[in-house]
Amino acid sequence: MDEAVETTVDPACLQEPPLALDMLMQLDVFGICLYSMLSFMSFVTLLLYLEQCVYIYKKVSYPKKTTIIWISGAAPVIATMACCGMWVPRAVMITDMTSNCYFAVVVYKVLVLLVEELGGTSDFLQRFSGKPFRINTGPCCCCCACFPHVPMSWRMLFLLKLGAIQYAILKTVLSILSVILWTNGTFNLADLEITGATIWINPFIGVLTVISLWPVGIIFMNTNILMRSLKIIPKYAMYQLILILSQLQTSIINILALNGSIACAPPLSSQARGSMLSQQIMIMEMFIISLVTRSLYRRMYDPLPSEEHDNEQNNKAALKAALEEHDV
Repeated sequence: MDEAVETTVDPACLQEPPLALDMLMQLDVFGICLYSMLSFMSFVTLLLYLEQCVYIYKKVSYPKKTTIIWISGAAPVIATMACCGMWVPRAVMITDMTSNCYFAVVVYKVLVLLVEELGGTSDFLQRFSGKPFRINTGPCCCCCACFPHVPMSWRMLFLLKLGAIQYAILKTVLSILSVILWTNGTFNLADLEITGATIWINPFIGVLTVISLWPVGIIFMNTNILMRSLKIIPKYAMYQLILILSQLQTSIINILALNGSIACAPPLSSQARGSMLSQQIMIMEMFIISLVTRSLYRRMYDPLPSEEHDNEQNNKAALKAALEEHDV
């Protein structure tokens, strides 16, 4: 005869995340040291960013300086919001959405930076107008080699900017809507029913994210060779890394928590503990990224040469090669 095995679940595993004071009172020595270290890392990240903003504001001309300040602030803002979410577990919903809304603007600002590094919209169109641009880039069409090259034009550039800025606008609107529904108890990440708001809002935001990343990839893949002296490749790599860590990594941890793969640890439920782990890991990652980003953006560099200068240099090189061949 089979014996029935009774399992008991701690009531804290079924409750909401604890209040900040309750969480603080239950920390042991290791927890206090961990919280202190992560808070210090977040504070240093924010402090270095503020100093960098002052430097860029004084040394870089407008409008490039505002774009650089926005982009270089991605890691400090995410680290600061993650620190707030770590200390106030019930505010994770708001802190995560604040970070995501800020990064949605950064996606558009990266595209703007690529154009501004080439002289701005007018110089960019003067240099590339009529030239074919590859559009079979990630994340949408990296495998579609049959896609034709599209000539660059004012209309093409406008559509690329529109594709990037729509994410910043719609992400903010949907985040505000999600917070409103969350306060009403309608929006819940654990509710995956077809009648719930989560199953409709989150996939739609994912589609908007993919659409916004495509224009940035198109501009980068067609112009990065001209901007290697400006370290544009590591700058773009840092932007991609922040995207992966803040979006994909967080989503994976949340899914594991919803499935119960992350064990409950009173006073934190499985889902709350997953969010807590995500915040703590994010602070350490953003601290390292902010140091790398600081070394990339806190510097002065000469502007790129014009297209006429490039053509002149190419003509001189061709003439020199022809003369050497004739002498031989």
